[in-house]
Amino acid sequence: MAERIWDNYLTERDKQVFAEGGFGAKAGGGKRPALLVIDVNYAFCGERPEPILESIRKWRTSCGEEAWAALPAIRTLIDKCHEKRIPVIYTTGTIRSDGWDKGSWAWKSSRSDEDVSTAAPAARDSNRDGNDIMDEIAPQPQDIVIQKLKPSAFFGTPLMAFLNDLGADSLVVAGTTTSGCVRASVLDAFSSNLRCLIVEEACFDRSQASHAINLCDMHAKYGDVVPLDEATAYLESVEAEYNVPSGQPLDGAVRPSRL
Repeated sequence: MAERIWDNYLTERDKQVFAEGGFGAKAGGGKRPALLVIDVNYAFCGERPEPILESIRKWRTSCGEEAWAALPAIRTLIDKCHEKRIPVIYTTGTIRSDGWDKGSWAWKSSRSDEDVSTAAPAARDSNRDGNDIMDEIAPQPQDIVIQKLKPSAFFGTPLMAFLNDLGADSLVVAGTTTSGCVRASVLDAFSSNLRCLIVEEACFDRSQASHAINLCDMHAKYGDVVPLDEATAYLESVEAEYNVPSGQPLDGAVRPSRL
């Protein structure tokens, strides 16, 4: 079996436990997937590819160069889904200008006051709101954009309702952070009996160890962690019709839906 990104972080005991316990069986994708692109915005990527310790001086949640390395893979998935008329759903964060709805996000970072509004120093200098989705993978008119307050793409959002309306039965997952919003979203999808393919090259994290170990955990229990070429081959194989609302064709010319 080919070595996985997490193998160097596991002890021999860990490997034996996973093998003997039957973890990591291949679940496969569904018949009608949707692509979920989680939080690939300027706050998590920065404005240019640069070492993370430089990037986080301006954007405290940046994942640095790892984010920029993942963008081409995410772009490939989006393009394939547009070609196959498979729904693409983005998430990004949102916060009131006074920070009232930040809630528990304020508890675990000494720099959390920088996120109160788009008038924070990073945004003032760049004219960028950190929650803006990266230009390199910008949503197209047919795509859906969901704004969220918490890690999971499902918590307090209409995502499950959209998937039901579309007739989607599974997710292909990309985005950030692997250990945070990606994992939280995959666990909620699993809890709703949705099959998940997590695309390794299309996910990223500010911590290399957290990235690898959380991919390991998700692959062991909650979904299939697959390479980009396997994910694109799967998407190419999909032949499905979706319940697209009237006036919102997947190749239409209306503004992205923002909810």
